[in-house]
Amino acid sequence: MNLQKLHRKPKKVYIIAALILFVIEVLIERYAHDDFIRPYLGDFFVVILIYSAVMSVSNFKVMSVAIATLLFSYAIEIAQYAQVVSLLGLEDNKIARIIIGTSFSWWDVLMYTLGILFVLMVERWNFKIE
Repeated sequence: MNLQKLHRKPKKVYIIAALILFVIEVLIERYAHDDFIRPYLGDFFVVILIYSAVMSVSNFKVMSVAIATLLFSYAIEIAQYAQVVSLLGLEDNKIARIIIGTSFSWWDVLMYTLGILFVLMVERWNFKIE
């Protein structure tokens, strides 16, 4: 499987995906107060959302954006481990707490990784049928 040769879809495909995933993330944040959807599927979908958003406004290659998205997600998780929100004195800032987060979890790292692997599988699958 040569992932470096994956071709981009039209930008409108990524725009639509990003918008749909944004709505899903908002719905999860508002209504999913459980022990599975919010903590696991939310993280799975958020990396796909970030990937789709970047692809919709850039001309970068599939693999480059996938790797950058995954590294960005890992960096956020490391920031949570380092308790950056507290170090910056932003404990009372709801937006900072949402964007950066406050607690490290290996499950989050796993879900980010699975989300990007899913992206690469979909990109490869779509390439084969085009």
